[in-house]
Amino acid sequence: MASSDRPGTDPRTSARMSRQRRRDTVPEVALRRELHRRGRRFFVDRAPLPGLRRRADLVFPRHRLAVYVDGCFWHSCPQHATYPKNNAEWWSAKLAANVQRDRDTDTRLRSAGWTVVRVWEHEDPADAATRVEDALSAPPETDVGPVQDGPRTGPDIDPLRPS
Repeated sequence: MASSDRPGTDPRTSARMSRQRRRDTVPEVALRRELHRRGRRFFVDRAPLPGLRRRADLVFPRHRLAVYVDGCFWHSCPQHATYPKNNAEWWSAKLAANVQRDRDTDTRLRSAGWTVVRVWEHEDPADAATRVEDALSAPPETDVGPVQDGPRTGPDIDPLRPS
């Protein structure tokens, strides 16, 4: 849907929506702090796969783990989802498209050998961090070979041996 197809929005709503953060949200930062406290290191706001224009909130490339902290409104949480009454049809389509894109992202990453962890914004950060750590210690979902962080060349590099 082109931006010109968007329905008109009153200025107060428009101002409130423009303040919505794409990254560094309170739940995301809380999860990062808990994982960091537990000694975990990760990349923030990074595309897990080259060419994938969908960025994960946390990425553990060597473990092929992508973590998404999903907002209850934007990703239609089964417990806390709300739906605007103004422009209801447009918002319904917009939120459904977000959920569909999430499922497509999960499928693409899993088919490339990645594990995906999705955390709802209302989840306790310690519980979410435990789920992430469980995924980090679990065997990979698909055996597709070693992760390559960048181009490696030379006679001493064995492409079949993990670094």
